Amino acid sequence: MSVTQLASASCSSPFSVLSWQKSAVKGLMIRAYLPDAAKVEVFDYASRKSLGHMTAQPVLHGLFELELPAKRKASPYYFLIETPHHHSYELVDPYQFKEQAYYAVHFVHTKPENLYKQLGAQLVELSLGKKTLKATRFAVFAPNASSVSLIGDMNQWDGRRHPMQRTECGHWVLVVPQIGAGVRYKFEIKDSFGNLLPHKADPLAFAAEQYPSHASLVFDHSKYQWQDQKWQERSVEPYHEAMSIYELHPGSWKHNQHGEPLTYTELALELIPYVLDMGYTHIELLPVMEHPYSGSWGYQPLGLFAATSRFGTPDQFKAFVDACHQAGIGVILDWVPAHFPEDAHGLARFDGSHLYEYEDPRRGWHPDWNSCIYDYGKDPVRQFLVASALFWLDYFHIDGLRVDAVASMLYLDYSRRDGEWVPNIDGGNHNYEAISLLRWLNTEVYRQYPKAMMIAEESTSFDGVTRPVDLGGLGFGFKWNMGWMNDTLRYIKKDPAYRKFHHNDLTFSMVYAYNENFILPLSHDEVVHGKGSIINKMPGDEWQQAANLRAYYAFMFAHPGKKLNFMGNEFGQGTEWDHNQQLPWFLLSFEKHKGIQQLCRDLNLTYKACPPLYQLDHDAAGFRWINYQDAEHSTLSFYRLDRQGNAVYVVGNFTPVPRNAFRLSVAEQGEYEVILNTDSEYYWGSNYPVGDYLPAFAAAAFGLDYMVQLDLPPLSTLYLRRKAT
Repeated sequence: MSVTQLASASCSSPFSVLSWQKSAVKGLMIRAYLPDAAKVEVFDYASRKSLGHMTAQPVLHGLFELELPAKRKASPYYFLIETPHHHSYELVDPYQFKEQAYYAVHFVHTKPENLYKQLGAQLVELSLGKKTLKATRFAVFAPNASSVSLIGDMNQWDGRRHPMQRTECGHWVLVVPQIGAGVRYKFEIKDSFGNLLPHKADPLAFAAEQYPSHASLVFDHSKYQWQDQKWQERSVEPYHEAMSIYELHPGSWKHNQHGEPLTYTELALELIPYVLDMGYTHIELLPVMEHPYSGSWGYQPLGLFAATSRFGTPDQFKAFVDACHQAGIGVILDWVPAHFPEDAHGLARFDGSHLYEYEDPRRGWHPDWNSCIYDYGKDPVRQFLVASALFWLDYFHIDGLRVDAVASMLYLDYSRRDGEWVPNIDGGNHNYEAISLLRWLNTEVYRQYPKAMMIAEESTSFDGVTRPVDLGGLGFGFKWNMGWMNDTLRYIKKDPAYRKFHHNDLTFSMVYAYNENFILPLSHDEVVHGKGSIINKMPGDEWQQAANLRAYYAFMFAHPGKKLNFMGNEFGQGTEWDHNQQLPWFLLSFEKHKGIQQLCRDLNLTYKACPPLYQLDHDAAGFRWINYQDAEHSTLSFYRLDRQGNAVYVVGNFTPVPRNAFRLSVAEQGEYEVILNTDSEYYWGSNYPVGDYLPAFAAAAFGLDYMVQLDLPPLSTLYLRRKAT
């Protein structure tokens, strides 16, 4: 390694030429490359005694050397540097900490979580005799680079100042003293041919700035003191508990008085009381991982280890999660391991090669999202993705991850025509590498965080998404039921006069309801890209639209499966969701929208109060059809059961025609009560009289021995149960 390479920032082994070096003259010398220095004096760090003035070397401007007596042993030192403008400052030479720099990669491959505990920018303390010195250890994986330099606030973004050391495993390392939290940095990388690449942000950065710098920030994760111990110690049975998820985009849920998105701190103050009042059990945030383009809603992330700085600091996001937990609210994050954008500062061609993405565009380029696809066959990439998932559960106490676009990972021909994809080794379309990754991901998450929830957004009939890995499945805890969503929305959008011809759309989901552990989603995907809002999918006049929506929501809450609803759906947002605007909260001044919101509140409260509605969500013993064949009148009826055999009966009328003297079969004798009626005046319904006294009488039908007679309101869903004796 030649010292002249320092001037061109092309030095790959600075430890071999800088700091303590053997001297042909006296034994040891100190060498430094300081391009902005006029004079340099070296001081012993412990005694602060001068070791002498360094001599400028004619071979290279900025190169200084100090010959030391042969008996002198290597010990910590610092420079006193005088610039040509007679400004003086002290600098502890980073190149004397060779062993401390190499430590970063000693154990990085043994566990995935070692990536975020060892790589990136880690705050460390250097032991210098009886003293310690705060420093930051930098480490980045770039195996195909010819040189890597640390650039940032510490060196005026000058790639000559801090060349990093290449290790045998392809990492580049350096410990820089006197660097702490808040310092901005990037990496200056040259490819294998020596060509300079765009400055790259740290793939494992804990914080980052927004456009235009996209600079990474050193961050201290040790400072925040969590207060959610009670939440962490709770017993968890996710499959048998009520789960009603409020999905939201933090940037557009509500704006502050200045018309700006709420910060994490403001979100905690406003969102948590709202979620508690509405009765939701969990919130799910669209991705908060750092992303360069706000219009992607977070689904084009580049900072898989950084909470976006749009809304505050990582610690402020921790405080938000902490406050949710203290209020009894679980927090789920959308997480995107399927693809990433090719912004110049990001992962694409990170070291000049296709380090993170598949090289062949038939595998490495996503035509739907114009983004790169991770190479799931590479161990470093697999470890990177698993580490990211563990990171959010570890450092941010997240309760679950909803994994985005799983189908696009599983299928090599996803959104591709013939000739645009490469078959697997068996000639099929399954991506074996992605399948292997997902199995490892879920195994690792549940091993380390058994209370966590891994949720798949998977839109196909791929077998075993929520089956355990040791039984041949992917190992997710839950899967979004996209089939239920598509079928039922297709049904409810039709004019009631034609619904009798499509009754199967409402009932077909029960054919496969127990194939997976399902969540029923009415997500953001259903209110964007020209699809309109949920309420505007409903047919009829204003009253019928609202009544259809209310009946549909109650059907959803009675159907087996956990629940998810996107923000704004709960009060019947009339316009399509716009990420640049806050929700139209003014609509709650109108009785229609206030009524829809009240229904959603009561649905959540009724749902949580009635174990039959959730306890056996994933067990066929928890559901019984009563009559699913009344297509002619567009009614259906069923009942839900809990472990003790308690029942909640559900009957729906999906036409605007009341069904008087409707007979509902029930299992037990006694008096029945309506515990929820979507046609109630409290919800802006017609308040059609159902009947005050609902005794069961003996009459066998549909395998049940008794019946209750009631008047079934138009476009309504009712919940009934037997009164306690």
